[in-house]
Amino acid sequence: MIRTGIGYDVHRLVADRKLILGGIEIPFEKGSLGHSDGDAVCHAIADALLGASALGDIGQHFPDTDDAYEGFRSVDFLSRVKTMLDEVGYSIENVDATIILQEPKVAVYIPQMRQLIAEALECDLALISVKATTTEKLGITGRGEAVAAQAICTLRSSISGG
Repeated sequence: MIRTGIGYDVHRLVADRKLILGGIEIPFEKGSLGHSDGDAVCHAIADALLGASALGDIGQHFPDTDDAYEGFRSVDFLSRVKTMLDEVGYSIENVDATIILQEPKVAVYIPQMRQLIAEALECDLALISVKATTTEKLGITGRGEAVAAQAICTLRSSISGG
């Protein structure tokens, strides 16, 4: 059985925070506000994977009310989600993520992001796609108030009727 999931995340950009996207620290004067490291890319991917496997969402498994996740590396959420997928018999067929951010430009960091994400998910690099786009200065991302990410994934179940 093939399953598809969609994830979306957005974080406010603020001073005195690091900007972490796809597990990579991006030099910039603002960073994403969040209980964890605020990595919208990893959060969107985690939600897509959890949704495709009908295992809930990132807030259910890693709540922002739990001090254990304060400052947590979001790329490590992906490793934990991969373990959950393994436990219920799903394998990753594809992950496609889009970063929505006016600035800074992040294209040069995408190969590193893909590598870290593939390592966290224990899958081939060819199964991971990361892209970036702006919103032409429209909306909260276009005004530089936030970073957003969306992701879609495809999973294959090794369990009959899965």
